[in-house]
Amino acid sequence: MCILMSILFVCRKDANYKRTVIACFIQAVYLLELDRQENRTQENALAPNWWIPFKYKLTQTLIDERDGSIFGAILEWDRSAAMADLVLIRPSGAPKAVLALRGTLLKSPTMRRDIEDDLRFLAWESLKGSVRFKVALEVLKSVSDTYGSSNVCIAGHSLGAGFALQVGKALAKEGIYVETHLFNPPSVSLAMSLRNIGEKAELVWKRLKSMLPSSSSEETEAVSSGLKSWIPRLSSFKNAGFGVGKWVPHLYVNNSDYICCSYTDPECSEEKNDAEKENVGPTNGQVAAKLFVVTKEKQKFHEAHALEQWWSSDAQLQQANSKLISRQLKSLYTSAVSSPVMQGKLPR
Repeated sequence: MCILMSILFVCRKDANYKRTVIACFIQAVYLLELDRQENRTQENALAPNWWIPFKYKLTQTLIDERDGSIFGAILEWDRSAAMADLVLIRPSGAPKAVLALRGTLLKSPTMRRDIEDDLRFLAWESLKGSVRFKVALEVLKSVSDTYGSSNVCIAGHSLGAGFALQVGKALAKEGIYVETHLFNPPSVSLAMSLRNIGEKAELVWKRLKSMLPSSSSEETEAVSSGLKSWIPRLSSFKNAGFGVGKWVPHLYVNNSDYICCSYTDPECSEEKNDAEKENVGPTNGQVAAKLFVVTKEKQKFHEAHALEQWWSSDAQLQQANSKLISRQLKSLYTSAVSSPVMQGKLPR
């Protein structure tokens, strides 16, 4: 508790205050599930220590019906607690409600379902087939209707960041723009790799076709037909266009974390040296995002993927552009791909 109060005091004067608080809220969700597993009571629960100092209160937990685990929570501004502490108005920029989503917990009661969703993303880059996606989307819509989307925030870490990104996009497609913060969001995807292969193969074939003699058009069409049956239908994602320029998610990544480092891959992203080039709006029709990268030297994976680095007082971030996130924002959830496999259909 003392540590959090110290963070609160320091961060009220710091531009990174919101990032710090939201990271603490996600930590609270991890602890909510651990409190449940350890049968802790209200008197000895650990989770409340991570929202009470910031004058928020727990109003709802998100439950995975498959195993009864807590994977998310709604935290709302606690006006009564704030008034009791002589905080007369809600701080500027502080959301009225935050939907926080945890990542994978390698503990037996919830590990199976967590890893199932991890594999879902790894295979298909989509979490829409998960029970958790449906629950999170419904809850976020409800809270947005209550407080207005401009007063609501969604955030997640690791797997939770994957859900937050895709739930946020789903709402953005409906014209509901919710502030979004993604900590160590997953970028490693077999589907993404296959799509890239498909796009490159299609490009090579078009070039080859243009070089063939016109007299061989019949053979050309035969080869073309065979090639098209081999090229993954994932290539149809590339022209999916999204049009949600008012939605600008915030991504926080660490280059030493192999789960999210592809967002800053030299082949997929472009470093920024000028603050005025900040990617805060759509350029040439592309969807924008804010990408923040840890500038520390190479770290071990468990350190690079840890949530605690994002509330650390010595966290130094550098802004960057990422072609990968722009591609994801333009391509996911296109109606052009109707295959059940491509929609991430796994057993519920």
